[in-house]
Amino acid sequence: MRAALPSLRPSERRIAEACLASPLDAANRSVAELAEHCRTSTTSVVRFYHRIGYSRYRDLRADLIQESTRENLETANLPSASGDIDRGDTIDDIVSKVVFSETLSISDTGNALDRDALAQAVEYVLAARRVDGFGVGAGSFVGLDLQQKLTRIGRTALNWPDSDAAWSAAATLDPSCVAVAISHSGTTAATVEFLELARSGGARTIAITNHGDSPLAEAADVVLTTAARETRFRSGAFGSRIAQLMVVDCLFIGVAQASYDRSLSALRKTYAAIHRPIAKPR
Repeated sequence: MRAALPSLRPSERRIAEACLASPLDAANRSVAELAEHCRTSTTSVVRFYHRIGYSRYRDLRADLIQESTRENLETANLPSASGDIDRGDTIDDIVSKVVFSETLSISDTGNALDRDALAQAVEYVLAARRVDGFGVGAGSFVGLDLQQKLTRIGRTALNWPDSDAAWSAAATLDPSCVAVAISHSGTTAATVEFLELARSGGARTIAITNHGDSPLAEAADVVLTTAARETRFRSGAFGSRIAQLMVVDCLFIGVAQASYDRSLSALRKTYAAIHRPIAKPR
């Protein structure tokens, strides 16, 4: 539902937001009751659940109940505050809501992440002569994290800090290379163009995004989809960044595990280089 939000009609978006805000409450309503609650028609409700992949309303209700139960179990030991940041929140409320949101962003992404797509991305990186990453804003930090991780295990990885440099690099990539683009919305023009340029030269392309039907996803050979939760203060850079970093960790560990001995040897060497004794002044 979160991934579909940008493409939904206003009436359908209200239905999605009601389901996301309180899954159990939505599940306990009939089609007519949900339509009335969301100030729309029963036709809109039917169109909505068809749009997100359900043929029957009862299947949507069953999944909403299941997800509500899962959330309650996973957050049972967390502070009770949840939801968006409000004007009157205390510091304790803010901490609790951040912990709650980021915990579920990671959990939801773990459940939604396509294992076959992840395995394919690992294969691409393993075979690549070099890996180039690019993202704008928060995405740039995630790209830097990927670069640093791959470099630590002896892989040639680059991250580009601005669009001109990224486009120049992408234009020179060939079939022996991999391009990784990071964008929560999947609509950031510079990031989409980076992946399109890389693909035009024959490079394998990987997208990390929250929206699988976005322009960025269309330019990718492999799409690694997050399921992040955002707040009004940090839309596109709050839960999304945490979820993207989790996907990068999975990709990195997959590559390291598939080249186990080589990766361990490189990690020992890089650790020794970083932690070498400091020479005492004479």
